Amino acid sequence: MTSAFRKAAAGGFAFLLSAALGACASVDTGIDRIGSAPVLDPAVLKSLPDTGFEAGEFRAKNDVRIPYRWLAPNSLDPDDRYPLVVVMHSSGQIGEDNAAQLNGFARTWASPEIRARYPVFVLVPQFPTRSAEYDDPAKPQLARGTAALTAALEAVDAFVAEHPVDRRRIYVTGFSMGGSASWLSPLLRPDLFAAAVPMSGIAPSRESASRLTGLPILALHGDADTENPIDSDRAMIAAIRAAGGERARLREYAGLDHRVAGDVFFGTWWRDWMFDQRRPKPEEKSEE
Repeated sequence: MTSAFRKAAAGGFAFLLSAALGACASVDTGIDRIGSAPVLDPAVLKSLPDTGFEAGEFRAKNDVRIPYRWLAPNSLDPDDRYPLVVVMHSSGQIGEDNAAQLNGFARTWASPEIRARYPVFVLVPQFPTRSAEYDDPAKPQLARGTAALTAALEAVDAFVAEHPVDRRRIYVTGFSMGGSASWLSPLLRPDLFAAAVPMSGIAPSRESASRLTGLPILALHGDADTENPIDSDRAMIAAIRAAGGERARLREYAGLDHRVAGDVFFGTWWRDWMFDQRRPKPEEKSEE
């Protein structure tokens, strides 16, 4: 695992370099193209334990029950508050067993290297039904939120109220349906998230782009994805940037199908970027 962690961390230089080169170009489209997707041995993910995740459940106002698992920082200082990462699962983990949602990506947060580097809370809700629905397979497709996603965001509020969470540093990420939910969550709760990292999801209507111009977004997607085609993310990033949102970027992986890129699982490059983002203080908002 240590070797995988080192390789993933090395991706940080390439990420920063591509962003810098994009910024220097005459026209920055917000798209960073990666020549080939790194591969991670599946055995590494299978070896990850799900120990350390506590169990809980929440019943929302709409009567949807949300089981969830959560992970605390290695050590808690009573005088500190900590970031919270909300990990949205894909459609294959829909259910109510409060276990299936701990997929390989979710469990990377419990790896010793990641926990040591990032003292954060991690919340992994499980959806009893889909968190995002898609329209007809027109290109590019559009995603819309569901009652289950609304309930999960209410569960986030309840979790924050019960734990020492830094309310300026709440983040959302996820793969596939979870990537779509990561796009939709800041629209449903514009007051909640400091950044979003949707992976291989379907973006919402481009008409909502103006509502995302102030949010740091790093979308990750393979250009060979036929299940959730990348066209949706490309169109949404273009729409956000056309509306004045310069903090939205898309990282395209050449030849990658509907999978998480190998440099993402244990990657520090995107986690470092994400945790650098903070919601503005109230006085900063009033000055804008």
